[in-house]
Amino acid sequence: MMKLRFKTGVVAAAAAMALVLGGCGGAGTDAGGTTTLTFMFRGNADEKAAYTKAIAEFEKANDVKVNMVVTTPDDYSTKLKAAIAGKKVPDVFYVDPGSVQAYVKTGVIKDMSPMLEGADPVDLDNIWPYGVDSYRFDGKLMGQGSIYALPKDVGPFSFGYNKTMFEKAGIPLPSKDKPYTFDEFVAVAKQLTQDTNGDGKLDQWGTGLNVQWNLQPFVWSNGGDWLNEDRTKVTVDTPEFAEALQWFADLQNVAKVTPSVGEAQTLDTYQRWMQGQIGFFPVGPWDVSTYEKLPFDWDLIPYPAGATGKTATWTGTLGIAVSNSTKSPEQAVELAKYLSTNEEAQQSLVDAGVQIPNLIDMAEEWVAESTTKPENKQEFLDIVQDYGRALPANNTYSAEWYDELFKNIQPVLDGKKTAAEYLKEEQPKMQKYLDQANQAAGIG
Repeated sequence: MMKLRFKTGVVAAAAAMALVLGGCGGAGTDAGGTTTLTFMFRGNADEKAAYTKAIAEFEKANDVKVNMVVTTPDDYSTKLKAAIAGKKVPDVFYVDPGSVQAYVKTGVIKDMSPMLEGADPVDLDNIWPYGVDSYRFDGKLMGQGSIYALPKDVGPFSFGYNKTMFEKAGIPLPSKDKPYTFDEFVAVAKQLTQDTNGDGKLDQWGTGLNVQWNLQPFVWSNGGDWLNEDRTKVTVDTPEFAEALQWFADLQNVAKVTPSVGEAQTLDTYQRWMQGQIGFFPVGPWDVSTYEKLPFDWDLIPYPAGATGKTATWTGTLGIAVSNSTKSPEQAVELAKYLSTNEEAQQSLVDAGVQIPNLIDMAEEWVAESTTKPENKQEFLDIVQDYGRALPANNTYSAEWYDELFKNIQPVLDGKKTAAEYLKEEQPKMQKYLDQANQAAGIG
């Protein structure tokens, strides 16, 4: 998720937009009978290289040419929406679970179910259920019904630690099986927060977290949640939620185990982690190719656990959807199937260090492999299999209600307002947006 930090200038964005729109559009067939498909996705250089290799194999095997359109993660949503608005929908493209309901309702994406059960059926039992179910929709509820995308991946959002920093500080390594309590985590983070060169300034910190992407594990493990079970009520105004958010804010304001506001402005916590200045930091599978080059040893552990005593975190996913307007639906679905389930294609992506295997049997072999980082790969699989949850807005018609929580949260993070006060103010605002989303979805 740290990829979301990178912004591009207005001029560059406008130029890129023109290129993207020019590169999108429905499939075509040349004089020789070769079909051309457009595949739009987002990713870094490692992902682009992995897809280039995988798609070259697909082209050879299927007599299809694939025009790849790749954007930065930050730009993808805007450019996809522009392509859809301009009626130049790519034949195959990434979709997130939170967009599925709206794209189904507006007829943008195809129900792939009938084509997944044809002459060359997809073995859905060998794909992570979370990945497949994230793109099922029965017209009212997500998680059941027809399949509108195949998972590009599943993204267990794990927690990492700087093993080298622990060893230098003489602190016992954290357990990969038993999570820290909140209090234990703060105590260790204080030990890691040090002025290592004696100049009177801190050189390393226990942690440095982003509230928008890292608050969820602490709320869930403390017994709080964003919604009630039938997703009709926003539940952020509970003591369990407030306690977790206050604890999160106190990491900086009370425990002082994160860089201060001024220190964060000098160098953000992602860059500080990369330079070996942060003890604990989130790690997603998409980070592994970059983190393999870090100048220190690191590994994965469960997130610290709150009042429930159980660790928690979220599992992301992206899907590969097919346009309803494609002129070559069979080839487009074949491309989606290939990228999601073909063993050689999956191996190319896994070898590039940008995701864990989509295929369950392949993942079980991958986790036992000991020559690549992280050592504790099992933590990624435990999240997908056992305790990872969808982000709160993944199953609602829109994310506006969820985004509202983070719009004005800075005074809490700065210690100028308590978490309980803030959440009491925000709940009605969030509820209003949720009611609108449910009304659009035909719920309530």
